[in-house]
Amino acid sequence: MPPRTDTFELSGLHLTAGEGRRLDVAVGIEPLSLGGERYSVEPSLVPAVLDVARTTHAGYSLRFRFTANLTGPCMRCLGPAAPSFDVDAREIWQPGEGEELTSPYLQNELVDLQSWARDALALALPTVLVCREDCPGLCPVCGANLGEAGPDHAHERPMDSRWAKLSELRFD
Repeated sequence: MPPRTDTFELSGLHLTAGEGRRLDVAVGIEPLSLGGERYSVEPSLVPAVLDVARTTHAGYSLRFRFTANLTGPCMRCLGPAAPSFDVDAREIWQPGEGEELTSPYLQNELVDLQSWARDALALALPTVLVCREDCPGLCPVCGANLGEAGPDHAHERPMDSRWAKLSELRFD
């Protein structure tokens, strides 16, 4: 595995316009907090590929790719979940060309890979992290894990209080 690289100095590559390089790096990603739960990134150092290309007028085009595994509770059944996510992020930095061509991760040719990796991973996540795609979750009545309870798990439905008086009717 390549050494930990949380920041990278682009000027050291000595690229000319149109020239590019592919770099193998390892970046540390801090744990994420989603829905009040903490999710750790495994492994602690994520191997990644950074593609750097020099553009005209002293700019850069960057592509950052990695695969990360999150470990934490399933948002449906609260059991352990360990989903894996492929991240493919791109940034353009063209100084002096407007806000849309600047990157918050690049300052004076120094790329903050750790912040970029964490943000790119957060943007790649689905709205719900689950242990498996078809996780049925918890029973809303008793809280049992429906994945373990089986298909026979059921409860008698309580009578709707709006219709309670009708049960008192007697037809003789």
